[in-house]
Amino acid sequence: MIKIGIVGCGAIGKEICRAVDKGIIKVQLVAIADRKLQAASAFASSLRSPPEVMSAEELIDVVDMVVECASQTAVREILPSALKKGKDVMIMSVGALTSPELLKEVTLLARKYGCRVYLPSGAIVGLDGLKSASIGKIDSVTLTTRKPLSSLERAPYIEQCKVDLSTIKESTLIFEGSAEEAVKGFPDNVNVAATLSLAGIGTQNTKIRIIADPTLERNVHEICVKGNFGKFETRVENVPSTANPKTSYLAALSAIATLRRLSDPIQIGT
Repeated sequence: MIKIGIVGCGAIGKEICRAVDKGIIKVQLVAIADRKLQAASAFASSLRSPPEVMSAEELIDVVDMVVECASQTAVREILPSALKKGKDVMIMSVGALTSPELLKEVTLLARKYGCRVYLPSGAIVGLDGLKSASIGKIDSVTLTTRKPLSSLERAPYIEQCKVDLSTIKESTLIFEGSAEEAVKGFPDNVNVAATLSLAGIGTQNTKIRIIADPTLERNVHEICVKGNFGKFETRVENVPSTANPKTSYLAALSAIATLRRLSDPIQIGT
C-alpha cells in the first residue's frame, strides 16, 4: 500500500485525510505537515488512524508520495527535494508550474529519478477532451470564471488595481488576459487556469476571463476549446468548500479521485 504524506491541512488537505481515514482511498496516510502545528495536531487526533505531525522536510523521508495542498510557495520549496529523493508528488497549487524555470526543473528531476508528478483536474471538467485535442492542432482555449465577491477578496490583482468589490452590484468583468497573468493576479482562485494551460497550449496562449458576480453563490467555470478536431464547451457550477470559499469542493474530490485511481486495476479516461 502506498504511503502518502500531506503538506497543508486546509480545506483540500483535510478532505483527503478524511477520505483515507474512511477507506475511500486505498493508501496509507503516515504523516501530515502544516505551519500551524497545533491545529494540525488537533486535526490528526480527530482521525481514527492519526498520522504523525512533522515538518515537510521530515515528511518527505517517510512517504512514497508527497501530496501538496498548501500553496505555490510550498510547491517551490518541497517539490525539487521530494523528486531528488525519488518520491512521487501530487500538486494542488498548480499555478506554481506556470514558471517555465520550475516546470523545466521538475520535468528533468522527475525523469532523472524515475518519479511521477500528478496534477488533478481540480475544479474544472473537460481535460480529457483537451488532452485528446492537443494531439492535433488547437487554435484557442478560453476559460471564463465567474465568482462570488467573497472568493476574490485579498487577491493580489484586486489589491494592486484597487478594485472595490463592495461597489460591484452586477456581473462585472474584472480581468481578461493570459493564464500566466491570471495565476499571478489570483493565485488562490485560478489554479485551474494553470492546469488548463499545461494540458493545452501553454500559459501565454490560454485566455482567461474573470467575472465578479454578487448574485452567485457558486464558482462557475466555462471552457471553450477550438481546433482541427472541431469545438467543445464545458460548464461547471462548483459548490465552494465550507472551510474556504476560494476553493471549490470539486477540487478536493478531484484530488481524492486521483489518489484512488493509483490503485484501480481499470483506468478510465484519457
